[in-house]
Amino acid sequence: MAMESPFKAEILKGKVALLTGGGSGIGYEISYQLGKHGASIVIMGRRRNVLDSAVDSLRSHGIHAVGLEGDVRKREDAIRVLESTIKHFGRLDILVNAAAGNFLVAAEDLTTNGFRTVIEIDSVGTFTMCHEALKNLKKGGPGKHPSNGGTIINISVTMHYTATWYQIHVSSAKAAVDSITRSLALEWGTDYDIRPSYKFGEKWDIAMAALYLASDAGTYQFPDIGILVVMDLFVTHNVGKYVNGTTLVVDGGQWLSSPRDLPKEAVKQLSRAVESRSRAVGVPKSKL
Repeated sequence: MAMESPFKAEILKGKVALLTGGGSGIGYEISYQLGKHGASIVIMGRRRNVLDSAVDSLRSHGIHAVGLEGDVRKREDAIRVLESTIKHFGRLDILVNAAAGNFLVAAEDLTTNGFRTVIEIDSVGTFTMCHEALKNLKKGGPGKHPSNGGTIINISVTMHYTATWYQIHVSSAKAAVDSITRSLALEWGTDYDIRPSYKFGEKWDIAMAALYLASDAGTYQFPDIGILVVMDLFVTHNVGKYVNGTTLVVDGGQWLSSPRDLPKEAVKQLSRAVESRSRAVGVPKSKL
């Protein structure tokens, strides 16, 4: 069943959003929902066929959208895409950094090049896009009121909160993204009225695809991707103006959980057994 948005259809009317990795997975869903709520959409990606397919789909829903080829690891691509965005729409209000790289690999089998590639896409790419977008997002930028800046949303994960098997490269990259977000929230929120905020998913593939649907029978419950997009709509609208540099974890509490060592019934039986033994022995008397 499709989730019904709690927001009015045109809450982002007149705003322009640029999304890296916005042609597929969670990036596309955010593109779609921001567009359905009035924003004009620019998708940046490396694969022309993916861009064309995503743009065609967005336009079929009445969304103003364009796709621009570019690699977030290359500063010249970031500059070109941002210049094209301003040329096409005249302004930039929202930057969503959803481009990411990932694969499962044991730490001893991970090459330096593989580690570097993920760092460059996730961490360096996020910084590069933010850095080059500053002049367009800050208050008084193209199409901006002198007192109002834009919004940055960086997609992240929760794996580095503890540790995750076979994900040392992604955990390191996303930990850097979190630090970038906090630092920019402090500096750019203060100086330029820009609000970096960020989201987390429940597993390694969230940055590449989408949140899992809520499980009916599993140990954990995962939110629908629509829940994540609701948070995006909230922080990009004026009502979310004071959400800045904050961790918004949207994963149904999965990162707080650990495997159950004993079934609940076994715990009850053990508890009763311990209680019975303590009653048989009696309460120890103090020697004082």
